[in-house]
Amino acid sequence: MPKKELSAQEFIDGIVSGNRMLLSRAITLIESTKQEHLDLAQEIIEGCLPHSGNSIRIGIPGVPGVGKSTFIEAFGNYIIDEQDRSLAVLAVDPSSSKTRGSILGDKTRMETLSHHPKAYIRPTPTSGSLGGVARSTRETITLCEAAGFDTILIETVGVGQSETAVHSMVDFFLLLMLAGAGDELQGIKRGIMEMADSIVINKADSGNEDAAKRAMAEYKNALHLFPPTDSGWIPKVTTCSAFHNKGIPDVWEIVDEFVRHTKTKGYFEQQRKEQANYWLNESINQELHHAFYGDPKLKSRLESYRKQVQEGEISSYKAARDLMKEFLGS
Repeated sequence: MPKKELSAQEFIDGIVSGNRMLLSRAITLIESTKQEHLDLAQEIIEGCLPHSGNSIRIGIPGVPGVGKSTFIEAFGNYIIDEQDRSLAVLAVDPSSSKTRGSILGDKTRMETLSHHPKAYIRPTPTSGSLGGVARSTRETITLCEAAGFDTILIETVGVGQSETAVHSMVDFFLLLMLAGAGDELQGIKRGIMEMADSIVINKADSGNEDAAKRAMAEYKNALHLFPPTDSGWIPKVTTCSAFHNKGIPDVWEIVDEFVRHTKTKGYFEQQRKEQANYWLNESINQELHHAFYGDPKLKSRLESYRKQVQEGEISSYKAARDLMKEFLGS
C-alpha cells in the first residue's frame, strides 16, 4: 500500500508532536535529489525552525579504530539515563556513497542505544558530495530539535573536510583519540586539534592506563601551544574506557561546563549566529554552482573554453570571466 501524500503542515505537526515515522520520512525528503521532494522538505524545515535550537549539538570526530561506536553507545546511554535527556545520533560520511557502507549503518554496534525509546539513530545519508551531506545533516538537526531531542551527537569520519563541516554546525567539538600520544600527534592534523573543545582518550583500559596518562599529558602540552580561543574556554583533556563504561561522567561534565561557560559569556549564542551566517554563504555558493553548471546554454560554451584553456589559448581567469558574463546576461 503506497504511503499517503502528506502536506507540509501535516509533517510539521507530526514532527513537533514527536512522531518518529514522520521525522524519518521528512529526513528522507531532505536527502532526496528530486526537486519536488526538496521543495516540500524546505516547507517542513521552515515550519520546524521556530521549534528548533533548544539542544546541545556535539560533534565527535576520531581516528580510525578509536572505538567511536562503543563510545557513542556508552556516552549516549549515560546522557539519556543519568542526565534524563533525549538523544539523536547523526553522521557525516561523504565516502559512504562510494563504499555503499555507512558508519552508522550497522546499528548492532550500538545495540542498547538503538533500541532506547529516548534515542534516535539516523544512518549516514548517501548523497555523495560533502556539501550535500553537510547540508542535509544541518537541516536534519533542525527537524530533530523540533521533534524534542535536546542532545544531538554528530559522528564524522576523517575524510577530506568533513571535520570542518561538522565543526561549523555544532556547539561542542569532542575529538576522540587513542593512547600512544607520540604517534597520534603526528597522525592528526593540527587544524582538527585546534578545533577541539575537548580531547578524550578512549580505550584507557587495564594495562593501557599508563599510556593513556602519557597521551593526556602530551595533548595538554600541545593544546597550550595553540592561541587562546575566542570564548576564553581552555580545552580539556581526559581519558575514558567506553567498553568498561569508565570516565564517561567526566566527559559529560566537561560538555556541561563548556555550555555553562559559553552561555554566561554570550559566546554560545554568538557562535550559533556565526554558523548560521556561514551556512547561508555555503547555500548561496551551492545554489550558484547548481545554476551555473545546470545552465544548458553554457554547457557547450564551457567545453569550448575548457579546450582553449588546456591548449593555452586563453587564461583560466578570462575564460571564467567570459562565462560568468554570459551566465549573468551582461
